[in-house]
Amino acid sequence: MRKLTIIAIGVATFLGACKTDFNSSESSKDTVVEQRVTDLLSKMTLDEKIGQLNLRGTSSRVKGSLPEELKQAVREGKIGAFLNVMNTDYVDELQKIATEESPNKIPLIFARDVIHGFKTIFPIPLGLAASWDTEVAKISSRVAAIEASSVGIRWTFAPMLDISRDSRWGRVAESPGEDPYLASLLGKAYVEGFQGDSLNDPTSLLACAKHFIGYGAAIGGRDYNTAIINKELLHNVYLPPFKAAFDAGSQTVMTSFNETNGIPASGDKQLLRDILRDTFQFDGFVVSDWNSVTEMIPHGFAKDEKHAAEIGINAGLNMEMTSKSYENHVKELLSEGKVTEKQINELVADILRVKFRMGLFENPNRVQKTTKVLYAKNHLELAKEAVIKSSVLLKNNNNVLPLNKNTKIAVIGPLADKPREQLGTWTFDGEKEHTITPINAFQNEKVDFKFVEGLSYSRDKSEAQFQKAIQAAKQSDVIVFIGGEEAILSGEAHSRADINLPGAQEKLIKELAKTNKPIVLVIMAGRPISITNIIDDVDAVLMTWHPGTMGGPAIYNMIFGDKEPGGRLPITWPKVAGQLPLFYNHKNTGRPASPEEFVHMDSIPIGAWQSSLGNTSHYLDAGFTPHFPFGYGLGYTEFKYTNLKLSSDKISKDQSIKVTVDIENTGKRSGEEVVQLYVQDVVGSITRPVKELKGFERIALQPGEKRTISFEIKLEDLKYYNSELTYDVEKGDFNVWIGKNASEGLKASFTYE
Repeated sequence: MRKLTIIAIGVATFLGACKTDFNSSESSKDTVVEQRVTDLLSKMTLDEKIGQLNLRGTSSRVKGSLPEELKQAVREGKIGAFLNVMNTDYVDELQKIATEESPNKIPLIFARDVIHGFKTIFPIPLGLAASWDTEVAKISSRVAAIEASSVGIRWTFAPMLDISRDSRWGRVAESPGEDPYLASLLGKAYVEGFQGDSLNDPTSLLACAKHFIGYGAAIGGRDYNTAIINKELLHNVYLPPFKAAFDAGSQTVMTSFNETNGIPASGDKQLLRDILRDTFQFDGFVVSDWNSVTEMIPHGFAKDEKHAAEIGINAGLNMEMTSKSYENHVKELLSEGKVTEKQINELVADILRVKFRMGLFENPNRVQKTTKVLYAKNHLELAKEAVIKSSVLLKNNNNVLPLNKNTKIAVIGPLADKPREQLGTWTFDGEKEHTITPINAFQNEKVDFKFVEGLSYSRDKSEAQFQKAIQAAKQSDVIVFIGGEEAILSGEAHSRADINLPGAQEKLIKELAKTNKPIVLVIMAGRPISITNIIDDVDAVLMTWHPGTMGGPAIYNMIFGDKEPGGRLPITWPKVAGQLPLFYNHKNTGRPASPEEFVHMDSIPIGAWQSSLGNTSHYLDAGFTPHFPFGYGLGYTEFKYTNLKLSSDKISKDQSIKVTVDIENTGKRSGEEVVQLYVQDVVGSITRPVKELKGFERIALQPGEKRTISFEIKLEDLKYYNSELTYDVEKGDFNVWIGKNASEGLKASFTYE
């Protein structure tokens, strides 16, 4: 995977070694830290220990003056961490009280949801996943860490590593997509970027792998809902990204809101002890999601707050976010013998261990350099490059893109000049005043354009501006329609049953199409948007997700060909919401769908005799294929794949197979291609997916240039968890493809005997 070029100042600050200075197995052997933890525990009162289990804060930020009651709680050592304290004077004051006035001078950790940027906002995580570039993910989190730590934030609730196969789910915007291999690479990169080369560096931001586990599998894509995941699927699909994050050194993990197979995650002992602690050897600490401990009561898993605390402690959940069941009931539970002092000590030790590793006892205070890093020039350049890497060109009929810079353009659409909306979900600290919209960029570059919104916001159904927009279109050479969905329509609690363009956007596009002017549709959204109804009305489609602070300049560069959109879909793009959940690495049925067998409902004769019509797994109206497959993305040139070769048609325990293919740029301009490797285990002791991503490489080729690309397949790449949860590879036949996406490619086969 080609690395981004680091721009201008502070190169070493961004990456350095870009890895933590320990891993889980090494950290468990750190006898110095363990001795310090043991010594400190021996001095702490029970009230102080309970205090370390408390994460306190508000839904946005502490406002007004600091309450004396809050300061006194810190003075008595009754709070372990704070959430959403954004006034730096308050951060400084609270930390001073903790480290100078509390009984054992235990420092606080200040936390914030820093998801895809702090002030400089990068594309949403689903967009970053579309870059198929771990360096983009790593740089985005390093920039976020540098900016957030300058105001005292040392802990973020990211990365979210929930595998998501349903675009209706609002939090798909925050996910790494549908594939565990890609998500695992991204998870590692995010952790390394947030935490930097050492946890005790003042710019290091504690990573928090979330949500553990299965949040992205919520029924119907409805947030907070039930997930049903069998044990094989759990280990083969949903756990790998978390394992990768822990191996990269993630010190914290967050439990999910949902229940999985009947047990809410915050009270799931098998999940938090057997899998997390015993199998993964995780030795950081576990934090609940917002009130998720006491939410076990409405789940029907706990009868009251006291019972919820008992369940959480026995499951091994260390820190309770915002709710107070631990604070209110630990003493009573101890006196009743429902929890033990040993359990409390273990929970507290996990938190203290992380605080020692962070160097907070030696350097608890923030670094005073805010004005030097927020919106730094190189941060903005990196954010712009990330937009270009993340944007996916879905359609480009007759090479309408890139546009000639002399083209007369009608810019129309509700998101063309909406600085707040293009930042996307989870951007509490992003500021619209620093956002550059496409209109801003076009003005700065002196583009010949006329702007008419047509619709005032994405959900607008008024047609009052239609005629003005149509008139502007008639006077122009091409229409650039910038639409999608407002930021508030995606993210937590913002699931949608209908994922078409909201409001009257489709109707306006159809009216504009009557002018017979080419239409370039630019989509800003937090999810794949169903564009089936208008795909034939537009000539080009560019998906920029919610692109963040620098979306405007990046869109300008791509539309006019200064840069090529580099993204590939990290999630399958449906024709209609009724196909969801939809994902490339599905299982076959006993009657798999095929083009030869498919019968569309419009082809069924009136009064037809009742039959099974093709006898395969499909929808009569939407068929069985997506609109755009996983891994899909166009560029401004064409690539030809030829000469797929395997070094052997057999693989053994001691030898791997080398797979090579020739890639040629057959177009007229230079470009980049993401070459993708997929493998299928044809027959397994449990049925296996039709394809699984096992490797990819981004290459750049000049016109007419040809290059041989090679991948190595090892037995380790073929292993999976069977019904006995044995992780191994089984003898048999395998298919391998190399291609542009999950739906096309050259195919070969090999055998493991």
